[in-house]
Amino acid sequence: QVQLGESGGGLVQAGGSLSLSCAASGRFFSDYAMGWFRQAPGKEREFVAAITRTGLTTSYGEDVKGRFTISRDNAKSTVYLQMNSLKPEDTAVYYCAARTLRLSALYSEYDYWGQGTQVTVSP
Repeated sequence: QVQLGESGGGLVQAGGSLSLSCAASGRFFSDYAMGWFRQAPGKEREFVAAITRTGLTTSYGEDVKGRFTISRDNAKSTVYLQMNSLKPEDTAVYYCAARTLRLSALYSEYDYWGQGTQVTVSP
């Protein structure tokens, strides 16, 4: 099993940047593909980004492609989400998630979730 905890959320103006972190505890972090998802009030959970166990391959949702970057440091058991050129529509609770084997854009395929961190982008 793995426990996940996000940090780094907050309030930022449109056009600004934020960096999220997700620290994992438990053994064998490198066994897990990691993903970031977000959920705004009244909306379904949305895929943001994912990264393979080695960090060599990444995938992004269309709304964030070119603005967000996912990365990981297996030595620190941490996955990151660098968010640039933020827009008000990026406002949501951001969750990190873990699953064994391959990365996925489907939230139903992830086994472990963090508690989420709020990101608010003002106009």
